Amino acid sequence: MGHLDPVGAYKLQATVQSRSRLRDALFRVALVFALFLSIRLVQVYRTEDSWPEKPKPRLSMKEREQLFLSVPDAESARAASRAFTAHPHVAGTPQDFQDALQMLEVFQEEFGISVPEEPPVFPAGSKASRRATLDLSSALHGSKPTAWVDVYYPVMDTGAEQRLEILDNSGNPEWTADLTEVGDPLDPETNEYSDAVPTWHGASGDGDVQGQLVYANYGTREDYAELIAAGANLTGKVVIVRYGGVLRGLKIKGAEELGAVGLIMYSDPRDDGYVTVENGYEPYPVGPARNPTAVERGSVAYINLYPGDPTTPGTPAYEDSNRTAGSNGPRIPSLPISWTNAERLLEEIGGPNRIISGTTSAKSVRLVNHVDAKVTPIWNTMAAIPGHVRDEVVIVGCHRDAWVFGASDPIGGTAALHEVIRGYGALLKAGWKPLRTMLFASWDAEEYGLIGSTEYGEDFAQWLSAHAVAYVNLDNSGGSMWGALGSPSLATLLRSTAQETPYAGKTLWDARNDKGPFPEGNADAEFIAAYQAAETKRLASRNIIGPLGSGSDFTVFLEHLGIASVTQAFVGTPQDAVYHYHSIYDTQRWQETYADPGFHRAVAVAQNVGLLLLRLTDSIIVPLNTTQYALELSDYLDEIEQSVTDRPLRLAKDFVIIRQAILELSFASFALDAEKDAAGKEFERLLERMPKWPPVSRLTTLVKRVFGLSPECTGRRIEDPEAWVGYLNAALDGVEDGDWPHLPPLYEFIKAAKRVTKVNRKLIEFERGFLSAEGIKGREWYKHMVVAPGRWLGYGATTLPAFNEALLLDNDAEEARKAAIQLNLMFTALTTNLRA
Repeated sequence: MGHLDPVGAYKLQATVQSRSRLRDALFRVALVFALFLSIRLVQVYRTEDSWPEKPKPRLSMKEREQLFLSVPDAESARAASRAFTAHPHVAGTPQDFQDALQMLEVFQEEFGISVPEEPPVFPAGSKASRRATLDLSSALHGSKPTAWVDVYYPVMDTGAEQRLEILDNSGNPEWTADLTEVGDPLDPETNEYSDAVPTWHGASGDGDVQGQLVYANYGTREDYAELIAAGANLTGKVVIVRYGGVLRGLKIKGAEELGAVGLIMYSDPRDDGYVTVENGYEPYPVGPARNPTAVERGSVAYINLYPGDPTTPGTPAYEDSNRTAGSNGPRIPSLPISWTNAERLLEEIGGPNRIISGTTSAKSVRLVNHVDAKVTPIWNTMAAIPGHVRDEVVIVGCHRDAWVFGASDPIGGTAALHEVIRGYGALLKAGWKPLRTMLFASWDAEEYGLIGSTEYGEDFAQWLSAHAVAYVNLDNSGGSMWGALGSPSLATLLRSTAQETPYAGKTLWDARNDKGPFPEGNADAEFIAAYQAAETKRLASRNIIGPLGSGSDFTVFLEHLGIASVTQAFVGTPQDAVYHYHSIYDTQRWQETYADPGFHRAVAVAQNVGLLLLRLTDSIIVPLNTTQYALELSDYLDEIEQSVTDRPLRLAKDFVIIRQAILELSFASFALDAEKDAAGKEFERLLERMPKWPPVSRLTTLVKRVFGLSPECTGRRIEDPEAWVGYLNAALDGVEDGDWPHLPPLYEFIKAAKRVTKVNRKLIEFERGFLSAEGIKGREWYKHMVVAPGRWLGYGATTLPAFNEALLLDNDAEEARKAAIQLNLMFTALTTNLRA
């Protein structure tokens, strides 16, 4: 030991005494602060100037739900629908911008948001746009609702010139299609705007081509295989197909890969079920059958490869973005046409007997599709209600743009969203504040390829991955049968809310098997067989809801970012009036007459979405069910295994390693279920033991500094039990248990709050565990290894897609083995995380 002189000894003694005094002082400060914290969080915040005469009583969960359910109203939904269908509103047009501002006004009025002098319209990537979203998770962000518009700049096209002709032997036009829809005074909007929007395909190839005509049924992968087997050669041909079966773009992709120079799509009355002219029904607007001049517009982008702006895949479309040429669209031209025009063309290759035969027309057709593609602004209208827990965000959205009026698609969903907004406005007026932050979105340019939501998701990918709890989607609504698709973790929650949502003298859950009002009659055998097969599969499934593929705005949240998602709508059945999808006949009159008479369906959907959101936002334990997910993983594997019974036994090992990993994940999830229950009960038990000392006033500055509260919050009663989690999270982030004085019951309660937080993080991050950084081979934008749009389906879901398609599409045992190993490792990592 070294020598220490007297001066050094004195300094050492002084230092030790100083540190001891500092520790004592810090402990006293911590003790006082803990006492202050318990008082301030249990009692009432007061303003510095006065005591509120009568603070608003806290609403129980049941009272919140009852208040919300009382708000959605049929007349209000009808009025909203009429307002947003008053004119065509194609994405990127002045009318679309007008609607974006109209939705902004709805948010401002219902949420009590002050209207600034300048509209809060922010170019994407600007500081204002970034802060509008990113600050929502900051403790420094105010507590009042906000609303704004984000402007993105994708490349989109408009129809410039479209022409379709049958040529005579000299190459001159013998017949020219009108390529228009005929309006009718019975539906005045169709008369006024009959030629307002060209009949063309968004994101379509530009060209002027000629070739003989050949029929390819739906244009599915199987249809093209059958056509080639029949001896057809598609090189230099123009293919004609009917809508249905698969994504529009994939019909073109299949033809293009086989050498076709162009493709025509038409709406076939064979797909209209029982409500047809042949069964005695009048065409719309006189009756419920198909208007023969109706044309289905729509995007032909290959969203199965990647959605969003074609020129900025994986990155947001800012005005100054570096752009690629785009690789998710067809090169050959295409056109959508009416049944009236299709009938004439089909006469050239066999008339009404529409079967795959490989027969080509004797005469050639000329197809012209010229488009004007350019950078075009689009407008996402957003709003947020800050919650007590700033780092957990629940999102709800519906797109707003339409191909023409869009009374069903998407205003059927927008009308329901309008009522959801009104319901949450009523809750705010009653003094409610959500536990978790809520984000509302009115997406733009969904019809062009899910552009608005995708650009937002790519723009804020890191923030959404860190904070998003779930995404709830709305879209079109036009039929008698209610249905839902989504992440298995949301299935039990959705079922419970639907069973509690009243509808037509029963519950919304009961409407899953409802039929349309028109009786059965003669119908196309192929269509009915396909419909009945789908229904049989649905009814036989043990799963509560089906998996999501693509085709709406949930895509980026679920399949790119790993955020649990769900969508729901009323859809048509063979007994329903024919829905004129993407045509001028998707009008308010059609919606009120056939799709939703009385607007009771819009109200039911709004009520169900509201309950779903309330439980996602205000439940202490996030209501996500990982056990249901694990059980459905097993079902997904079973379905694949049943499809490969004729394959070599060497594949058995691949199924075994996946199944074993799913089994272990199930056991870990069962344990998490027990922990969820225990953590919630312990939290509530300790809450009842918290001290009930008199309130301490005039310390608001310290409170605001600790919790990031804005001044207006300090006059409110903080007595929601759920708010404890949020405030303790804010105060204790990064603080170890031992750093707090042992002041029962506060110390135990702090541990209980942290226990709840730990459980919730496992639940929220569960869906993220299915993401692969590399993505699905050949379409790397899609990161989810459990569900994706089918490579040759587009809309429909393919479960365990890499493994599934390696086996069933590619017959590639080596790729299947790699996918099986990847799934095994992924599920094992999830198991480890749940057990941590």
